Amino acid sequence: MDLLLNGKAALVTGGGQGVGRRICLKLAEEGAAVVVNDLVEARAAAVADEIRAVGGTALPVAADVTDLTSVGAMVEAATGEVGPIAILVNNAGIIPERRTGEVGLPFFPDSDPGHWRKIVDLNLFGAMNCTYAVLPGMIEQRRGHIVSMISDAGRIGEARYAVYGGAKAGVLGFTRSLAREVGADCITVNCVSLAAVSHEVPMAPFLSEEATAENNETLAKMLRAYPLGKGLGRLTTPQDAANAVAFLASDAAAYITGQCLSVNGGYAMV
Repeated sequence: MDLLLNGKAALVTGGGQGVGRRICLKLAEEGAAVVVNDLVEARAAAVADEIRAVGGTALPVAADVTDLTSVGAMVEAATGEVGPIAILVNNAGIIPERRTGEVGLPFFPDSDPGHWRKIVDLNLFGAMNCTYAVLPGMIEQRRGHIVSMISDAGRIGEARYAVYGGAKAGVLGFTRSLAREVGADCITVNCVSLAAVSHEVPMAPFLSEEATAENNETLAKMLRAYPLGKGLGRLTTPQDAANAVAFLASDAAAYITGQCLSVNGGYAMV
């Protein structure tokens, strides 16, 4: 399917690695001019170079999405370079393991309150800040697609992920409420929800993109809870996530708003 993103400017936060990188590459492949945001300038630049190397248009922008002033400056600069932002992907976020450096998290009563604010600020307020910055332009243009990445930890709950799940649940509530506000301006607002995702640089071997049910016993046991994942012998990949985002960011999904598309191999079906 040709998603007809040619001529549209897309801003992807946290686009310098992992799922965000793959989203950037997919949107560029579909013809969008991609603004690659990352906190680390070198990561954003590397992904922008990948896109340009195959003939795409990309602009790297380093900015902290938890800082509304920084976000406003990023959107202003990006608009001047590639035109009004027609697509926003709120991908920047942090899972507890990335914050604590540990796999195997404590229960909430044993958690470190010092970690809470970073998790909530980045996952929830980061999405709100970026949405706030792009909405005036989308309303003026009377078009726009906003897609926010959430987690099944926030959609159905997950033990040991109370703070992270709470932040992601907040993004889902924000999405549905905002969809009611801006539908009259022809702007769609949706979420993509992921469960466990394989990564190029995983926290544990069973999360490696090379891991399969055949070569990793931990993954094989884990996949018992993933009906489709069990059949395919793998977890969600960054490409799976990117394909879903590209669809919701296109006019093929022009009549879909306030929804949560789960890309989780059947882990949860509610």
